[in-house]
Amino acid sequence: MPSRRVAVLADSDTRWKWGASVARQIAPGHALDAYFLRSRSTPTERQLAEIGIVPDTRREVPAARLVDDEELANADIVVLAVAGGTVLALAHSLGLAWAGREHRPVTVSGYVGVVYEKMVDGLMTRAGTDIVLANSGHDAEHFRSVFASVGVDPDSVVECALPFLGGDPYRPAPDRPFTVTFAVQPSVPKDRGARLTLLERAAAHARRYPERQVLIKLRSLPGEQTTHVESAPYQLLVDSLAEPAPENLQLVYGNMGEVLDRTDLLVTVSSTAAMESMHRRIPTAILTDFGVREAHGNHYFVHSGCLASWDDIDAGALPQPAPDWAAAHGIGKSDPYAAARARVAALRAAGPLTPLRPYYTPGTAGTYLGSILRHNGFDEQGRPLPVPLGAGGRGRVRRVVRKVARRGAKRLYRVGYQRLAPALRRWGAV
Repeated sequence: MPSRRVAVLADSDTRWKWGASVARQIAPGHALDAYFLRSRSTPTERQLAEIGIVPDTRREVPAARLVDDEELANADIVVLAVAGGTVLALAHSLGLAWAGREHRPVTVSGYVGVVYEKMVDGLMTRAGTDIVLANSGHDAEHFRSVFASVGVDPDSVVECALPFLGGDPYRPAPDRPFTVTFAVQPSVPKDRGARLTLLERAAAHARRYPERQVLIKLRSLPGEQTTHVESAPYQLLVDSLAEPAPENLQLVYGNMGEVLDRTDLLVTVSSTAAMESMHRRIPTAILTDFGVREAHGNHYFVHSGCLASWDDIDAGALPQPAPDWAAAHGIGKSDPYAAARARVAALRAAGPLTPLRPYYTPGTAGTYLGSILRHNGFDEQGRPLPVPLGAGGRGRVRRVVRKVARRGAKRLYRVGYQRLAPALRRWGAV
């Protein structure tokens, strides 16, 4: 009997973390195949090592190449850990490619973190996959309501939780300093001045409490790409601090769970790390210094009881989430993926799967669908678009690309050698 396999399609480090974690939860006995889609945010080896989930097989491919991939077609489950538009393009194109097959994979889509913007927009692009995961009861209720109103099967929505919630419950450790971790985000806030202000406040807190350890938990090295573009990395802002940083302020990389193992207070604007922290009952502060705003995502935590400013933190605040809010938002469940595993089993037991039917079709939204398909390298028939003349290795376009790439590599080297390396040595980065 062939081994059971779950394939994860991912286009960034964050989405790989989510997709691989989902795969482990819904298919614990399956081999794990990684398909990294070529994009600006394709994860680097360092980013993959930091996440710590090693696939059994891996490859890097353009999205359009997947329609003819027999190994993908023969997988038991495919987790679409990609942006909503790419989910739609793949559901449309793979649905056409797999039509008439006796076997096709169960397709799973969902959201990498908390859903605080473009909920309907993102949800409609995921409609038509066999399972749409909702990270909480709050989200599941809303998703099903939207699907029912537009004629999509609401039973495709399955309530779960963020798959990387785990770790030991928080207990203060008398053998180490009280540790405050500021979990940064690539684009929240986006403005350089606002990001420098947050770094200044973290440094000021470290000066106020010299007995504490203050960690700046970084997401990526300058030059590495993530799901969201980071225009002002904190690593490069440390030289702009008004005063020299205190010795108890430290820049750190590494697995978020391992950093939380030594955290006594998690501080962030709206990072998903807050959910990991709350799940472990670590005091968690959602910053309000730049307002409670949809653009920053901290409005998601309005009823949590965890909103706080740096002034509150300086005064000793140690927020804990309201129990009702936590339960409604997927925190504290013992086996949140049991329903997803049951849904997969039920779909298989019912016989051959029906063809994939995305909500958007050439008939219902041809212009919108067409633009998304082209952006992902497909035509309306779900076939790869022809490669432009000269793209195979010659011509002006390729020369320009090589020139830009070389220029970018030289600039990244200068940034690393002249600014980043001394900063990391000075602040004791891990």
